Amino acid sequence: MRTIRHLALIVLFLVGLGGPVVAQSVERQFQAWLQNDLWPEAAANGVSRATFDAAFKGVTPNLELPDLVLPGEKPGGDAKQRQAEFGSPGAYFAEKTLGAVVAGGQARAREHGRVLDMVEKHFGVPRGIVVAIWGRESGFGRAKIPHDAFQVLGTKAFLATRKELFRKEVLAALQVVERGWASRSAMKSSWAGALGQPQFLPSSLLENAVDMDGDGRRDIWNSVPDTLGSIANYLADHGWVKGRDWGFEVSVPAALSCALEGPDRGKSISEWAKDGVTRVSGKPFPKAELDREGFLLMPAGRNGPAFIVTPNFYVLKDYNTSDLYALFVGNAADRIAHGGRAFQGKWGAVDKLLRSDVAALQRGLEGQGFDVGGADGLPGYKTRRSIGEWQARRGQAPTCFPSAALIKALR
Repeated sequence: MRTIRHLALIVLFLVGLGGPVVAQSVERQFQAWLQNDLWPEAAANGVSRATFDAAFKGVTPNLELPDLVLPGEKPGGDAKQRQAEFGSPGAYFAEKTLGAVVAGGQARAREHGRVLDMVEKHFGVPRGIVVAIWGRESGFGRAKIPHDAFQVLGTKAFLATRKELFRKEVLAALQVVERGWASRSAMKSSWAGALGQPQFLPSSLLENAVDMDGDGRRDIWNSVPDTLGSIANYLADHGWVKGRDWGFEVSVPAALSCALEGPDRGKSISEWAKDGVTRVSGKPFPKAELDREGFLLMPAGRNGPAFIVTPNFYVLKDYNTSDLYALFVGNAADRIAHGGRAFQGKWGAVDKLLRSDVAALQRGLEGQGFDVGGADGLPGYKTRRSIGEWQARRGQAPTCFPSAALIKALR
């Protein structure tokens, strides 16, 4: 009995210590993982011992980063959505933010016109798109990017829910330093490990960065020409179709279901027009686009603007997987290049939901045979249209967007 009481006291003592004990344990495991697991693969990829040791000198895991799973724990799903791209749709398009990118982009398009002429000619990507991404990602290079890239990427490669993704990225970051493209001290990143003015993950830096100013370096930290050329090269490498727009804001007749949304349900833009889809500007669709494929996009279902987008929209989503991000860039690009205004459709209020709430809704839909694209708690197009199809089966007017009432009905 004394032994049991003694063990209980030890457990209570450790629990009382809490965070420090856990942190020290994770730190020991992290250092062992660096030396016994990551270093051999880094060496096999051509990284020197000196580069590796300099990269991780004094680095400890940052347990404040999101989406971590401590050793012995199971992944959770109840945290609020951290990225603005996946929050309330309307909030993402606040004119204070969007207008600043437009105004700053117009000024920089004039300032760097000669470089942008070269970029457009070489890569076929419009200057408005390139400058809008630059402004959105780093405030045209002015944003403070405070995190140590090796701490972020190392922590995530060791503890994140997507370890293999970040393992690839930390190995790529080591190669960036090994090749001399950046010094160890320059390797500052976002909380997700993105680098420089274009906010490239290290693997994208290796694959897509270009030397646009001809100095022999691919400098996405300090060189505006390299930054602009690298953004355009990324989009070109991911399939940007020269001469096509990204998309058009449209009005969708009430009789046309929002469940027709998605990149796998495309048809010619002339067919969408025959279905009654019209541009909100009142202009006809460009003649050059009529016989080409377009896709319905309703990111807030019937509770927000609607769009017919082209394959170039999905190239923008390769840069950032959010529909809202790609729409932000598209609208800002149009306004930088041609003037104009924000989207005309109004973003309605939506229920504040946890990712776990949306995941529960998705599991409910999956249980009834719907393809929601996985119960990840993020309302992508497969989830939105599945909601619309479920509502239509029940004789309801499809809204194609999660709500508290829908979650309750599907639990």
